[in-house]
Amino acid sequence: MVYRKQPEMKYQQDSEVEKREILKRYRNLLRLWKPRNPVDKKVVRKAFKMALEAHKDMRRKTGEPYIYHPLSVATIAAGEIGLGATSIICALLHDVVEDTEYTIEDIRGLFGDKVAAIIDGLTKIKGIFIQQTSSIHAENFKKILLTLSDDVRVILVKLADRLHNMRTLDALTREKQLKISSETIYLYAPLAHRLGLHAIKSELEDLALKYTEPSVYDTISRKLKESAKSRSRFVNKFIYPIKKALAEKGIRFEIHDREKSIAAIWLKMQKKEVPFEEIYDIFAVRIVIDSPVETEKSDCWKVYSVITDSYRPNMDRLRDWISIPKANGYEALHTTVMSHTGQWVEIQIRSRRMDEIAEKGYAAHWKYKEALNINSRLDNWLDRIKEMIESPDADALSFIDDVKGFFFLDEISVFTPQGELRSLPASATVLDFAYAIHSEVGNTCIGAKVDKKLMPITQTLKNGQQVEIITSMKQAPKEEWLSYVVTTRAKTSIKWAVRAEKKKYARSGRETLGKWFAEIGLDFSTGNVKKFLAANNFNSIVDLYFSVSQGTIGVKDVKLFAASNFRNGWLNYVSRGTTTESAVEQDEASQDKIIKESTLQSGDTDTLAIDYNVSSCCNPIPGDEVIGLLTSDKLPMQIHRTNCAKAQELMTVYGKSMVRVNWANHESISFLAEIKVTGIDRQGLMNEITRIISNDLNLNIKSFHIDAFNGLTEGSIALYVKNTANLNDALSKLNLVDGITHVTRVN
Repeated sequence: MVYRKQPEMKYQQDSEVEKREILKRYRNLLRLWKPRNPVDKKVVRKAFKMALEAHKDMRRKTGEPYIYHPLSVATIAAGEIGLGATSIICALLHDVVEDTEYTIEDIRGLFGDKVAAIIDGLTKIKGIFIQQTSSIHAENFKKILLTLSDDVRVILVKLADRLHNMRTLDALTREKQLKISSETIYLYAPLAHRLGLHAIKSELEDLALKYTEPSVYDTISRKLKESAKSRSRFVNKFIYPIKKALAEKGIRFEIHDREKSIAAIWLKMQKKEVPFEEIYDIFAVRIVIDSPVETEKSDCWKVYSVITDSYRPNMDRLRDWISIPKANGYEALHTTVMSHTGQWVEIQIRSRRMDEIAEKGYAAHWKYKEALNINSRLDNWLDRIKEMIESPDADALSFIDDVKGFFFLDEISVFTPQGELRSLPASATVLDFAYAIHSEVGNTCIGAKVDKKLMPITQTLKNGQQVEIITSMKQAPKEEWLSYVVTTRAKTSIKWAVRAEKKKYARSGRETLGKWFAEIGLDFSTGNVKKFLAANNFNSIVDLYFSVSQGTIGVKDVKLFAASNFRNGWLNYVSRGTTTESAVEQDEASQDKIIKESTLQSGDTDTLAIDYNVSSCCNPIPGDEVIGLLTSDKLPMQIHRTNCAKAQELMTVYGKSMVRVNWANHESISFLAEIKVTGIDRQGLMNEITRIISNDLNLNIKSFHIDAFNGLTEGSIALYVKNTANLNDALSKLNLVDGITHVTRVN
């Protein structure tokens, strides 16, 4: 694969034109913000002048004046999030400390402690992605989360900053586009989701998809445009009886349709394994009513009644987020009804207040909180962040992954036997609930009564259930419990309990390992033990000693380690390049050559000889866009597809260690790919599939598993291909087989 060079962005500099444009953008900011008093306007003007002076000689990659960026960030903060004077000042000055000679103390002296604290938090956020080690990254991330729990405006301004950066990503290199997009999809989109910023979350996901999977983005975008007119005609006909009935009842309302985001459509296509044309809920109809807070709930149900007078609802798709709002503050009534054409249509019913909270999230919630004296679960969520941070975890990547999951999960509400409401992630189990009550309750949990029925600790809970935990003092946490829970509190408590149990055996394990080292003649030093630790893939020294005490690690492992590393002093621990089942077994000798002959490039010209592994998580093949990641000096480079979820996580942490990778031309080497086939069961179907693959396409099949049930058939086929063109040819030919409805590549 060859990366195309990014086209140079041409920008004609004209000082007078730029001055007029800067003034125009500043006035647009004021128009969207609508300052409440002259004092706020004066302070914002002072911040603008300071930013203008600080960045006067700086330009963006596009060639535009740098001041365009802070002005755009402030405009997003004011217009799209609805933030006030303090946040706008911080948006204008967010890069001043990082990029100029001004200090936090200068900011404090001119604008006060609050502005200085927020800008300090923003500066630290920028720094966490510059570091290369995951441990430093995790520690700084904890500091940012702590700042978030103190003042959420740090993250709100940062989200505005990230959104503008994503909107102007075209000017950067392909590697930087991938790194920034991965950070966005891994951390910033979940943050926006959790803070109720649905529009920003959707745009961040769409823009990330645009750069991680450009062909997918372009295809869905094109098909949305092509179907826009027919969709508009359908919507107009569908909403006509609803508009007429609402008007007759004197209800003041707005009604319009909203398209699903491109990323959401792609996610549904993957989840359901169907093409674009088979996604029925590409849009939703939204009804926003003008209703006082005192009657908005009953008024929303009145609208629901009007809708069901015209269309039959699907009761399984009724969602009442008015009675119990989502964790991010979202309130609405959702129903799905059957249209006049036999197509299901989702309708969202909201009051004006609910709509503002749905669009502007936490900022709008805060405005209504003071007026209504409410304390939503969003506030409780911010309080819980501190608790999560105060439970340290030795595994930095695991901590960041837990936090990311904590941002993105939807929540359910369950009840204690006393009727107390507890909020948990949607996939929480009985064990999660037990740890939510108290760590000791979780450690001794053996099961629960869920709605009076006895259930195991692994039982997934549903919204509205009542749960009574059953405990026993003979019970103790086990490592496999980590796979039974989803909450950070539960995972942390289990890890600490298991670690404490392992420490009891650590002394005997250390003594045994020391004896084995002595027997073989190796120095039992800290450095040698760390090398042995890395060679056997242990995360901590406690885990190593525990495994020795339990017999999982034996003297033969020490001998093998010594034989491969101890020869006239220590040799560097380096693995040979492997492909983790990506090549035909009989071609292993040829496959080794790809390490020497493939083109591994860093930057534009430097060619590097690097050992590597082709990752099995995404199983890339020639033709796939790939990226190389060096996560350790001692381990081979990992080759991932750029759209791989694991790669996006690693690029977030090890973005500075990305290596540009080009596929070498090796037609003699085959790579393993897996496809999924679904269709109508009939006699001879399997024979026809295997004939096409083996005879027509001349491909080798590694495995073929097929199931038939109720007249339908579903199968998975692992086969060896040369490249993506080879694979796509197979998909196209199998799609033409009589009875086959879908053929897709398994990621």
